[in-house]
Amino acid sequence: MEYRAKYITDDIKLSCYEDKFFKSDIMFEHHMLIWFISGETKIVQADATYVFKGGDIFLIPRNQLATIINYPMDGQPHKTVVMHLSTAKLRDFYANLDVKPKALESQKIYHFSNHPLLASCLSSLIPYFEMKELPEDIASLKITEAISILRAMDKNIDNILANFEEPGKIDLAGYMEKNFMFNLPLEKFGYLTGRSLTTFKRDFGKAFNTTPQRWLTQKRLELAHYQFTEKQKRPIDVCYETGFENLSHFSYAFKKHFGYTPTKLLGQLKTNQ
Repeated sequence: MEYRAKYITDDIKLSCYEDKFFKSDIMFEHHMLIWFISGETKIVQADATYVFKGGDIFLIPRNQLATIINYPMDGQPHKTVVMHLSTAKLRDFYANLDVKPKALESQKIYHFSNHPLLASCLSSLIPYFEMKELPEDIASLKITEAISILRAMDKNIDNILANFEEPGKIDLAGYMEKNFMFNLPLEKFGYLTGRSLTTFKRDFGKAFNTTPQRWLTQKRLELAHYQFTEKQKRPIDVCYETGFENLSHFSYAFKKHFGYTPTKLLGQLKTNQ
């Protein structure tokens, strides 16, 4: 896979994937504002799946679990402008504003389509990626502009951008039942449930009477079996949407658990139709 990235600063980059696809399970530390130039991205969350293409603009709130799959399309690479809206930058922005954000039960991905103001703000960054010397403070000004546009577009966006709380201790069992398909380090699951790694493992054992890795593998394989039998999805899609890193390992684990391969199961399902 050939990946290229050009940075204006650590918080603004031009990202380009030119190979078949790129997949990652991610928890973003910062809010991510993304403008699509070309290609396609599928974002799979616990309760929703999104597909974005050229011209789309979307905001992914921080601390959200997601499987992200990037594809080239129509002979064009997967190319995006990515802007991090960091907690530090947002604290500076809101420091002199009287904003009291409301707590949200869930933080969805915000889709702004090809909004002219945001598109103008983000597309104006393109020339700066070719410059050897960047005008002082231009990146900070562009981030401030983007935040201001978001606030003008959506009166509720302050509930996301001005909320600086870290995850508190929550119901571990309920959270894991909803988010087991994301292949993240246990430390990340601990952080998102408000626990240290040691406390996470201890509480997990009490809740499920097994180790996290054994439980996660079984849950992912059961979800994969459901995706085959009920939706007859392709093995490659099921593999990446249920927390496995490659098709060969997925097929091996699936056969070991169920006694037959995904291909054989799909063949039987087609025969019985």
